[in-house]
Amino acid sequence: MDKIHAWFNGALAEKGITLTAEQLDQFEAYFRILVEWNEKMNLTGITEREAVYEKHFYDSVALSFYVDMKNVRHIADIGSGAGFPSLPIKICFPHLKITIVDSLNKRISFLQHVVNELGLSDVSCVHGRAEDIARLPEHRDHYDLVTARAVAKLNVLNEFCLPFVRKGGTFAAMKGGDPTDEIREASTSLRELKGKTAGTEAMQLPFEQSERHIVLITKTDSTPRKYPRKAGTPLKQPIL
Repeated sequence: MDKIHAWFNGALAEKGITLTAEQLDQFEAYFRILVEWNEKMNLTGITEREAVYEKHFYDSVALSFYVDMKNVRHIADIGSGAGFPSLPIKICFPHLKITIVDSLNKRISFLQHVVNELGLSDVSCVHGRAEDIARLPEHRDHYDLVTARAVAKLNVLNEFCLPFVRKGGTFAAMKGGDPTDEIREASTSLRELKGKTAGTEAMQLPFEQSERHIVLITKTDSTPRKYPRKAGTPLKQPIL
């Protein structure tokens, strides 16, 4: 085991996550595919191996430090980009059923390739806008946990993500800096979309020491019929 794998393995072990040799191999294959595809399409500005393990893999799995994945079955990852946070979480917790929604077909092709190469089961990559997919009966009010990582401000994210969450389920918005102002701005959208803030978790990345925050929101009731509004509207006219 090289030093990056030893660090990554040890850092997750401290949080109660034990990785097998096969899971470490899956992370390494994921890293290689990410760098290879990044040469032909813009997936990430971070390609150095140590940085990918810290800023993408560790940062993604950090969601499981604050949400007990043993109590989660179905996850939706909205605007997943290069598969973060859902695919690193899936590697660590193989029992999860993952749905990834992304509006760019090239990214969906990349994600499907990763899923195939890593031999991951129960991962569905869905091409489409969140506002459209959330209106389909099989996705609406359905998921135990919905997540989005650095996609948009919270008052917009709520409309993208809360329609996917089942009543009593959780939406976890993964943010960088202190989200206090965003949470305050999002109070109307939370009320409209039947969400209630359950707390904010703060952490720092181990080496870089940059701040990360996870805003946890509980879904209190089914999504009102008028939401989400048509594709493009939440970004142009956030609920204020």
